[in-house]
Amino acid sequence: MNSIKYHLLVGLLALQFVSCDDTYKSSIPDFPVQLDLNLTTTYPTFKNSYNKFLIFETKRYVTDYIGYGGILVYTGFDGAYYAFDLACPYEVKQKIRVHPNDKGQAICDSCKTVFDISYGIGNPTSGPAKETLRRYKTNLSGDVLYITR
Repeated sequence: MNSIKYHLLVGLLALQFVSCDDTYKSSIPDFPVQLDLNLTTTYPTFKNSYNKFLIFETKRYVTDYIGYGGILVYTGFDGAYYAFDLACPYEVKQKIRVHPNDKGQAICDSCKTVFDISYGIGNPTSGPAKETLRRYKTNLSGDVLYITR
């Protein structure tokens, strides 16, 4: 009986650590993020896609805010939209960025860490980085994808 209580307690504590809240910590500095993508008029091939990405290293409009190193917007293998900062959390420099490939990965130009972005986590699978890519919130409303911090 004590073993069951112990496992239940450990499970509840683990769930608490992975639950959603706004206290996400990252080595990537807090920079404003606001990017609105119209998936009908501006990015029609990105709508309803799988394993596709868009990269924003510079602002398109005055109203855009693209985080610390830029934004990688990705449609995962599950068809959901995900957004990550392009800056590598191991290097923590604006100009050292990750670049996606067609295998659902993003690879750092400098330290060569490989991050799994296929289902929106951004966790390192090889290389020196131990921290996930900085994630941003995505919200699809109608045909507009909103990306915020």
